[in-house]
Amino acid sequence: MTFSAALAGHANEPHGAGHGSKLNWLRAGVLGANDGIVSVAALLLGVIAAGAGEGAVLAAGVASLIAGAVSMALGEYVSVSAQRDSERMLVAKERTELAEDPAAELAELAGILAGYGISDATAAQAATEIHQKDALPAHLQLELGIEAEELTSPVAAAVSSAVAFTLGAALPLIAVLLVPAEWAPVTVTVVTLIALLLTGFISAALAGTSRLRASLRLVVGGAAGLALTYFAGALFGAAG
Repeated sequence: MTFSAALAGHANEPHGAGHGSKLNWLRAGVLGANDGIVSVAALLLGVIAAGAGEGAVLAAGVASLIAGAVSMALGEYVSVSAQRDSERMLVAKERTELAEDPAAELAELAGILAGYGISDATAAQAATEIHQKDALPAHLQLELGIEAEELTSPVAAAVSSAVAFTLGAALPLIAVLLVPAEWAPVTVTVVTLIALLLTGFISAALAGTSRLRASLRLVVGGAAGLALTYFAGALFGAAG
């Protein structure tokens, strides 16, 4: 198989389309869900340990859910917008360079291909064939790691993060509402750890990574956060 044929086959692989967008959505969703579960559950445990009444616990949980979802959405939108602006600038810059000095860009592409262990003659032939069509996608991908048609979406990241945060935060909040006050700390802890376990498992399954490692990472970190906030609340309650 020639190098050009290999390139064509790679371009037609089904897993390539939308891969960057999928990872962007997955990252924002996992981050939002994890933050929602841990932050609201930890706040609830801290308030409960401090001796607050059921009404105060519920109010704190709802306020934390709303504030957290808005904060996550805004944070994702701002950060991903900045990333998208940078990507657009790089795309425009590369397009200008291709228009103004195609010979230099052709040599640059051949050099990049040769750097992968391809012979100089084959790299030059492949670069020439690429430049006979639309060379921009190849330059963006090989030079900058950017897919021209898959720039990150700030709106998608913001919505994904906010929705995931809300769903994650709702779990410990519902747990508090459904059980007697004396069972609330244990119930919130168990629900939170199970939710983190499932979040890690699902995210790893979608990304194709180790399910055990991802699950343990979230559970251990979440358990530590819950323990710290519970003891902090207990200390404040005792001091009051």
